[in-house]
Amino acid sequence: MQRAVYLFLIIFLFISSCKKDPVENPPTGDLTQIENTLGFNVLHKMKGIWSGPVSSTTALGNFPTWVVDFRPIAENQLSAKNELDTLNDIFMSFFVAKYNGEYRIAFRNGGSFAGMKRVSYFLCDSVMENNSGAYYRFSEIKKGTDRAYTEVIFRGDSVYLNSFTNKTNTQSTSTPHMSWTAIKKDDSSYAAALSLFNFPKKTLRKDLSASFENVQESIFYGMNGTPSGDPYPEEDQPYLGQATISYSYASSYSPQANKKVFLMLTTQALIEGFTLNTAALATQSRYVILAANDLSFIFNYMHPGTYFLYALYDADDNGVLSSGDWLSPNNTSFTLASEGNTSASTQISFTLP
Repeated sequence: MQRAVYLFLIIFLFISSCKKDPVENPPTGDLTQIENTLGFNVLHKMKGIWSGPVSSTTALGNFPTWVVDFRPIAENQLSAKNELDTLNDIFMSFFVAKYNGEYRIAFRNGGSFAGMKRVSYFLCDSVMENNSGAYYRFSEIKKGTDRAYTEVIFRGDSVYLNSFTNKTNTQSTSTPHMSWTAIKKDDSSYAAALSLFNFPKKTLRKDLSASFENVQESIFYGMNGTPSGDPYPEEDQPYLGQATISYSYASSYSPQANKKVFLMLTTQALIEGFTLNTAALATQSRYVILAANDLSFIFNYMHPGTYFLYALYDADDNGVLSSGDWLSPNNTSFTLASEGNTSASTQISFTLP
């Protein structure tokens, strides 16, 4: 029963889109008609729980695994929210947008890095789809690919996201920032939302026509709260809810404050009797790393549904669930309603042999 505890990566800049001249076939339909929305099929292809390694030129370096749970949150939008800890998180979404009279899929990503907020907006400007896969490019809206872009590539059960940035305008053009190579691990957790919204539909989610008239770029910064000028802030996102998660220690356990606890939420139970259901590990949805004396955390902008809660104490600081580590052995479950607010708690009371 060995698995990585520090599964999370906070990619602060998933800043992305495409190269100056489209490297794939240009759009052929009239983009002033919503039925020709450029990049629309990315909504269908991106849904699911994905997991895979990240290579990065950032200070965060490389990570062996990053897990992201993309689900519909409206008939024309899907999103994923992740946390690293209390100071670092990221919220990503793809949605049908209108800009300059044209309909394109927009990519919004942003969150907190060491407490500072950053939100970026990109529009699809290049697409290729055929029987062997699909390619989508999303570019920064005001300055284009010299500022930032992301390539989203699908092949089989894998997705490849290649991100480029000019490092906050310190370079003349964008250069490699990070790459994520992921495999789809779960295709069931989004089923309820898919049915509820009859997702995806070619309807307008957000008109961005006047959103960037008085700014130099479609990237916004702030120290606290929503960055000034953000046209579609997290608090305006539909359907999502909030869960306050806490944990405690059995009386025989005395944690050290300098150790880490990993809180994990899955959509299927991990424990069957006295056996680990390894298949359910593929349904990890949200997780966060806390100090061992930080006994609660609020998961914001969370997909509605049923979850199972587990707490893992890394006694030997090796970043891997191994002999001597502590965990909560029960399948503590809770259900979050649309735009709901709920809470759940579990107890660490078992030491791995």
